[in-house]
Amino acid sequence: MIDSLSKKLLEKDARLTERFRLKSDNTFLRYLAIFFAHSGDSWFWVLGLALVWLGSKTTWHHNAVILIIGIVFQASLVLAMKFLIKRRRPEGTWGSIYRKTDPHSFPSGHATRALLLLTMAVGLGPAWFGYALAVWAPLVCVARVMMGVHYLSDVLGGAVLGLFFGWIMLLISPFIPSLIPFLF
Repeated sequence: MIDSLSKKLLEKDARLTERFRLKSDNTFLRYLAIFFAHSGDSWFWVLGLALVWLGSKTTWHHNAVILIIGIVFQASLVLAMKFLIKRRRPEGTWGSIYRKTDPHSFPSGHATRALLLLTMAVGLGPAWFGYALAVWAPLVCVARVMMGVHYLSDVLGGAVLGLFFGWIMLLISPFIPSLIPFLF
């Protein structure tokens, strides 16, 4: 009974996902989706935040460390979950780097990271950063489905995890500087 129900849910998820896949020959839309699909890469965010950390002695110096720790925390937990669940990515050709290095799709690490960063940006500030990520985060999630590297349930599950992990990071962030003061 449970097996039958889960199989039906996965089939419905695959059908819904297929509706979101980018089938258009619209080059601009494709490049836009590719940009947003890649913009949630962890290396990009860690590198950018490390540069902010190195180049700033303001609140950004502090927040960059907190955000990097959040990304590392999130990436570790998502990777462990992916290897426990082992759901295969949707069939496709785009995103070969993701397909080779991380063949599992649930939960979406990009969606988790995008919502983690959004949650933390809203909590840490400044307001414009939170507003910018409120526009960016859903675009990352949709782009991952449009480009065929995730199912809808992957990004929805990742988004929920990202909100949760972001909230946890905001709760513990006041204690982090006392644990690793040399970074602050």
